[in-house]
Amino acid sequence: MPENIELTIVMPCLNEAETLATCIRKAHAGMKAAGVRGEVLIADNGSTDGSIDIALAEGARVEHVRAKGYGNALRGGFAAAQGRWLMMGDSDDSYDFSSIQGFVQKLREGCELVMGCRLPSGGGTIAPGAMPWKNRWLGNPVLSFIGRLFFKTPIHDFHCGMRAFTVEGYRKLDLQTTGMEFASEMVMKAQLKGLRVAEVPITLHPDGRSRPPHLKPWRDGWRHLRFMLIYSPKWLFLVPGLVLGAIGTLVMALILFGANQLGGVTLDVGSLVIASMSMILGYQLVAQAFYSKVFAVGEGLLPNDPGFAGLFQKWNLEKGCVLGALMTLAGLGILVWSAWLWKGANFGPLDYSANLRRLIPGATVTILGLQTIFSSFHLSVLGLKTLGRKPTGT
Repeated sequence: MPENIELTIVMPCLNEAETLATCIRKAHAGMKAAGVRGEVLIADNGSTDGSIDIALAEGARVEHVRAKGYGNALRGGFAAAQGRWLMMGDSDDSYDFSSIQGFVQKLREGCELVMGCRLPSGGGTIAPGAMPWKNRWLGNPVLSFIGRLFFKTPIHDFHCGMRAFTVEGYRKLDLQTTGMEFASEMVMKAQLKGLRVAEVPITLHPDGRSRPPHLKPWRDGWRHLRFMLIYSPKWLFLVPGLVLGAIGTLVMALILFGANQLGGVTLDVGSLVIASMSMILGYQLVAQAFYSKVFAVGEGLLPNDPGFAGLFQKWNLEKGCVLGALMTLAGLGILVWSAWLWKGANFGPLDYSANLRRLIPGATVTILGLQTIFSSFHLSVLGLKTLGRKPTGT
């Protein structure tokens, strides 16, 4: 890596002949204004409109990236970069590369990831016509809020395409995605891996191209949301599971010994069936949360945080089997009691409601007990790798 190169500005490119020259010129002016030695690298993803010739004529290097996709283009550009700092931004003239002093200053202060912020909530500005209404008022604010909630990151604009980072920080992230999720993965992993992160307000300008952007708001928005959910077993499985389990348990307790009025609604044995379903489904979701977390930690996809590590060390296969066996015996005891009462009636008809108030809880507890036993074995198998990983974070 040449010592005279501090910063490489990487721009992904796919037929950006209309705006590419302007972006490159602004990037050179921005580096000069920031007092940073750098280069502009165009990560071309198969342009056929003369973009490559324009880039070379403007003094930029070109890296040809055959693998299609936003993430692939950027990764190819980063791999070819010569700077110890990397900066990325779209080549459609929506980002002003002539104003990068804030990013460079944060990098010089030791930050490992510096995010641009277009949203007013983080001090940014969106120029008139620069962002469609569904992106400005729905997509970006909602997805950024979910990202902050799930991953406890201070970043206001989760999906800003203008950002800078150190080469070492980028390597720590070990990014895997190939499409638009690349932007989300970077912010999420930066928080999970404890990188020093900062945010710089920027202005988003109208796209300078005459053709529609490559971005597909609804499709790409769903891809970002899906990826965030996959990386957060707590919010995908654990929280819904605990809510469903709590609701089911509460409803069952209310009507276990007789019908109960809740407002103007009568809860009876039919509601008991729904409560049982809610408890079982809630239990399954909670179990899935632990399966996912243990697997992700074992594969190095998520950090082994101290809280989870402590819980996993306290809860072992033997304790799970004992608890599951006790629950199973309790459930079977209720079912045996029900059969005994039925025998007392010479196996004839029983009071419908009273019988179901025994059978449904008995079956539910039996199912949950058996699930506890087998879930404990499942967690033990998945945890073979996890046990050897040291906790990280606070």
